[in-house]
Amino acid sequence: MTQNEGMSLRDAAPRSGRPTRLHSAVFQPIGDEGRTALVERRIAEAIMGGVLAAGERLPAETELAAAFGVAPATAREALMALRGRGLIVTRRGRSGGSFIADSADPIKFASRALLESSRVGLRDAAQHYLAITAACVELAARRADVSEVAMIRARLERGDAALVGENNVSHRHSHDRDVAAWRRASDDAMIEIAALSQSARLTREQMKLQGEFSPLFALVDTHAPSRAASRARLIELLSAVSASDGDAATRALSDGVRLAVDWLITYRDEHLAASILPIAVVTAQPTAPRSERIPT
Repeated sequence: MTQNEGMSLRDAAPRSGRPTRLHSAVFQPIGDEGRTALVERRIAEAIMGGVLAAGERLPAETELAAAFGVAPATAREALMALRGRGLIVTRRGRSGGSFIADSADPIKFASRALLESSRVGLRDAAQHYLAITAACVELAARRADVSEVAMIRARLERGDAALVGENNVSHRHSHDRDVAAWRRASDDAMIEIAALSQSARLTREQMKLQGEFSPLFALVDTHAPSRAASRARLIELLSAVSASDGDAATRALSDGVRLAVDWLITYRDEHLAASILPIAVVTAQPTAPRSERIPT
């Protein structure tokens, strides 16, 4: 048995060393519809959403097959399709295996997806995200223990402290790391808040929607003031849940989602108007977003 074949899903953790909530959700059974296309799509969406990062090593074919509940041949075909799309690369040798391609930049994918979407579609998707997440937040405010909320907030603050202590790298690399680290921490926090609702169905749905929206939220995160505003809303939300104030918690959530959608619509409109399809990390940020409140 080669080193790669003996690799477990636990070993396939991201470079941060700790699997995130969304990272763990990638390798869940496909179910009765377990086909090559579904396995390929699950992994591709995780790559394009930044859940599986560039350079990250995938589990061996047998491990993938067991995780998804499909035949090894199905997992092998899915990996072949992903290689054909340039999303993964295969390396030979003792340290070989399948790895996420270095060119797989989730910001590029998010930019393209946003420009291909419509305003109506974006607002509708955001409304769906808001409805499910707000239901989770309201229940969490009723049912969560104060100590549980404090643990989520403490993890966010530890992440902030770690980033401040690592500012000895170049500005560009520091910015990229800050964006990725914040997005992972924010996604984890939202899923953990959903879990505090004590509703398994709502939590599963929220986790799915968080995975779908995470790439777009990551695009907003490239704008430092918007990232700071997002963090402020999340802290406000946690404080409200801790105080058992469901109304204040849902308001903080709604404000955060509205600000993100405003930014995304402004970004989309400005790039479409200029007939520019960004294929690199955006350097020119959009102007102040127009307020387009999501109906509640």
